[in-house]
Amino acid sequence: MSEKIVIIDYGRGNLHSVFNGLKKIGADPVISSDPKVIADAPKLILPGVGVFGDCMEHLEAAGLIGVIHEAVDKGVPFLGICLGEQLLFEGSEESPGVKGMGLMKGQVRLIRTPFKVPHMGWNKLKVVNPSPLMKDADGKMVYFVHSFAADPEDPSVITSTCDYGTTIVASVGKDNVQGFQFHPEKSSAAGLAMLNAFKEWKP
Repeated sequence: MSEKIVIIDYGRGNLHSVFNGLKKIGADPVISSDPKVIADAPKLILPGVGVFGDCMEHLEAAGLIGVIHEAVDKGVPFLGICLGEQLLFEGSEESPGVKGMGLMKGQVRLIRTPFKVPHMGWNKLKVVNPSPLMKDADGKMVYFVHSFAADPEDPSVITSTCDYGTTIVASVGKDNVQGFQFHPEKSSAAGLAMLNAFKEWKP
């Protein structure tokens, strides 16, 4: 039986590439903005593209912030992708004064590097703490497009980093909440393996 995974639709996200990636690994993805469907989901993915403050505003307007908190509190496996990973934190330099979801402590900061920003293209992962989604991910190449990156208060939630003239947090994880700054659905076999690990994951 394929695993139902609800992709949260709040009007800001690359939903269809995530949907297609999940289809490829035999999951049963559902795109929904319905708070009831999201509240009852066995697994949740929060994608995101655009500006931190705009995405938080749309999540709030859709009445989904409380629903997400309730799902996380009851142990539902939750994955944030790209901006969806940044929204897990308390705030971002991109949108000063806008509160994030606060599922993890820390801020999102502009990448300070001598290299060109945005950080765009393929980069190599270095796994730094164990993650149920990244068992064979060390040294794998994955696809990034971002100008901001998470700066967690607690370094133990950092599951992988990459080097871009500075160390960038590439993924985070704590209990039933995981986040990828990169796009697993655009990261070839390595990314699909991580989505498959999410499909199989029982925290």
